[in-house]
Amino acid sequence: MNNKNITVFGGSQCLPGQPAYEDALRLGRLLALAGYTVVTGGYLGTMEAVSRGAAEAGGYVIGVTCDEIEAWRPILRNAWLHEERRLPTLRERMMSLIEAGDATLALPGGPGTLAEISVMWTHLLTSAISPRMLVLIGPAWQNIFQQFFHELDDFVPRSQRQWLQFAPDVNEAVTMLLNLLP
Repeated sequence: MNNKNITVFGGSQCLPGQPAYEDALRLGRLLALAGYTVVTGGYLGTMEAVSRGAAEAGGYVIGVTCDEIEAWRPILRNAWLHEERRLPTLRERMMSLIEAGDATLALPGGPGTLAEISVMWTHLLTSAISPRMLVLIGPAWQNIFQQFFHELDDFVPRSQRQWLQFAPDVNEAVTMLLNLLP
């Protein structure tokens, strides 16, 4: 184990056997084999897949869960966690996920994943957290942010864009991680 935590953001909607789940499973496996501790949101979808891939590969998995999510959607933590960090609110959960990682990877996801990316990016921009990698995985994120930069160019200076890195797939994301955070 190299004592580095990698936070992984991602959506809750995918199921085992679907491409997004299988990519997340592979990501968890690759992170564990590289010796990283994996930190996820602790529930289902890509969070479960990353947790499962890491645990099955012998890695350590931390899940950050919260009371507000379970009050909204009656689910429990996934079975692949070695450690659960339970918090009362969604806000505290998001900040815990952001602060826990020496680097963060973002798989495809919905509004929650976009919120996590946006909040982390803002914290990086304002030096509210120490500098670290934020890698968005898959062509969808790159397309979304290229459109965002194009449409709102005057509001997003080039210096602020440097905090977002893009990887076409999980293999390239892990390669980037290994090159910058061995």
